[in-house]
Amino acid sequence: MVLFEVNYFSNALGINTNLKVLIPQMKTEQIDDKDYDNYNKDGYPVIYLLHGLGNDESIWMRRTSIERYASQYGFAVVMPTTHLGGYRDTAYGPKYWTFISEELPSFCKEHFANISDKKEDTFVVGASMGGHGAFKLALSKPERFKAAASLSGPLEIASNSNMERFKSKRPFWEGIYGSLENIRGSESDLVYLAGSILENKEIKIEERPRLYSWCGTEDFLYDCNLEFEDKMKAIGMDLDTNHSEGDHNWTCWDREIQKVLKWFSDLRNE
Repeated sequence: MVLFEVNYFSNALGINTNLKVLIPQMKTEQIDDKDYDNYNKDGYPVIYLLHGLGNDESIWMRRTSIERYASQYGFAVVMPTTHLGGYRDTAYGPKYWTFISEELPSFCKEHFANISDKKEDTFVVGASMGGHGAFKLALSKPERFKAAASLSGPLEIASNSNMERFKSKRPFWEGIYGSLENIRGSESDLVYLAGSILENKEIKIEERPRLYSWCGTEDFLYDCNLEFEDKMKAIGMDLDTNHSEGDHNWTCWDREIQKVLKWFSDLRNE
C-alpha cells in the first residue's frame, strides 16, 4: 500500500486540514507488462474511514492494522479529520458536514484519479461518532454509497439515554447541534433519513444503501443501538446487525473492522 499524508486548505472548513490516504500498490511481478496500461483503469474501490470524537485522521492506523486489512481486499482508504464536529455543519463553527459530504469526495476525485467514484465501489465505515457519520452519509447520499457500517455508533442519537448524556454537557453539544430539542426529525436523525429514502419512490429497493451495525454488549451505547434497530425494523428499512461481547474500545474495533471489510468485499462480488 502507498500511504499519502495530505495537508491542504479546506474551503468548507476555512482552515488547513489533514488526510491520510492508502492506495493499493501492486508489485512489478504481479502485473503482466502487456496488460499494464489496462491495469486498474476503472479505479480502486474506496472506503471512507471515519473517526470518533476526540480523534483525528491518524487514529485508525495507530490503533488497528487497517493498512494490512485493506490491502487484502484491494481497497483504497480515505481517513479525514473532523475534530469534534460530529459530522455536522456545526451551529457556531466549521462546516464539517459540507466538508465530509461534498468537498472531500471532490478533492479525492481531483487528486487521486486511481480511486473510483462509482457508487458500487464506494463504502463508508466509522467507529463511535464516526459510525453515526457513516450512516448519515449513506442515508443522505444514497446515490453515492453502496454500503455503510457502524461500529459502536450512537445511531439513535435522540434516544433518552443519549439525550441525558448530551444534557449533562449541554453547551458543548448545542455548539454542534444547536438546540438539543430539535435533533429528532433533523439531518442528524438517522431514522428520519431512512424514512425519507423509503418514501422516495424514485429510489428503487436495490438502490438503497446496505447498512451494517455492530455494538458490544458491554458498550454504554448498546441500548441506543437496540432502540435504533427496533425503529428501523418498524419502518421497514433493512439493517444487518451483529452483537457480541465487547466494549467501546479499539480492541473490539480492530477485530470488527476486519469483518466489515470482508462484508464490503462480498457486496462488490454479489
